[in-house]
Amino acid sequence: MNFERKRLRPLFPPPADETGRIWENKGIKGVHHLTGNGEIRIQRRIYWKEGQGTDDRIDRWLGIADRTVSVEARELCSRVATSVQGFETGSKMLDHLAQIKVSKERLRQIAEREGQSVLQAERLGVIGPEWTVADCAVSAGGPTRIITGVDGVMVPMVTQEEKKERRKNRSRKRKGSSRRKRMFAGYPESYKEFKIGAFYDACKDHQLVFGTAGNASALGRQLRRQACGLNFGQADEKQSVSDGAVWISRQLQIQLPILDAMTLDFYHLAEHVGEAGAICFGAASEASRSWIHQTLTLAKTQGASGLLRQIDQTRRTLRASGKRKALTALENYVSERAAMVDYPTFIAKGFDIGSGPVEAFCKTLTMRLKGSGMKWDWPNAEAMMALAALDQSHLWDRYWKIQLGLAA
Repeated sequence: MNFERKRLRPLFPPPADETGRIWENKGIKGVHHLTGNGEIRIQRRIYWKEGQGTDDRIDRWLGIADRTVSVEARELCSRVATSVQGFETGSKMLDHLAQIKVSKERLRQIAEREGQSVLQAERLGVIGPEWTVADCAVSAGGPTRIITGVDGVMVPMVTQEEKKERRKNRSRKRKGSSRRKRMFAGYPESYKEFKIGAFYDACKDHQLVFGTAGNASALGRQLRRQACGLNFGQADEKQSVSDGAVWISRQLQIQLPILDAMTLDFYHLAEHVGEAGAICFGAASEASRSWIHQTLTLAKTQGASGLLRQIDQTRRTLRASGKRKALTALENYVSERAAMVDYPTFIAKGFDIGSGPVEAFCKTLTMRLKGSGMKWDWPNAEAMMALAALDQSHLWDRYWKIQLGLAA
């Protein structure tokens, strides 16, 4: 947006210190500020004093002291950046739908910076859900139940070799200039596992999802912090559902030792049973389907004891070493998770035996990161994932109200 330049009376008198001395007049300074209605250009007089710096009262009055992008424009950029396949397409959409002209590079910078702000707000407890376990009753007058889940998902990373090539290309483009844009160090591998955690109620009306590019311990600390905010310990029934990975079970035991039940996702058990059945009886054969169905039925009705008995009886009828080895591996898998496959008890209590919500969160939080041909620096990927988690946790509107100073 272009405004006609006019000479206006100063909104603020020249500042003076305690002795009454006027600060040094540094002349007129212009600034470009991106808003939800496009870019505006502002010119204002700047005053400066040694030891005090620049007087920014008029910038603070205009709301442009801390950023060159308004809250409304930041929200639009963040929404577009997380919902389209690529910053270039997002830039075009902003221009077409909101008449906001911003390059794909600036759009990327705005969105990633906002994602970092979301992460910081979450760490400081500034932003959080407006529900607790008290809102998670299974039925009217019934017990409160909260479920947690953890999983890992691979995200494509920019390697160090690819970064070296990018630096060469940038150097060629900027030959003769001493300015160099800062770049993150490349990742040593092509993929990195991001950790995702979630809390939700039995009806799936309340949900809180979060993620990290850190290790298992980083996710564990985040899990505990979020649990405290939800008053996790006050729930009548506290359950976890996961794929049974060792690192997940360890973090749940360390960070949430008050869990009433740790459940192995039934689908993951079915995958292991299916693999053993295919090896022993042939893939997609009638005998394989029959054995798999019978084995999984025993898991639901008799738990670990029925499963292990079925595996042992089947192994006794086979002689091929490969088939016996497959059944031994399945037996070890079940034995190590015996308490997690107590499905008769879980079903009787009405507990979930599937980790569908967490699997869905893994897809939605990384959908933007795993588009065709996309590769990321891990801090930027984590920032974009934070914006997606904000939306999935139904905290998007609350976060932006806080930015505007409108939150209660």
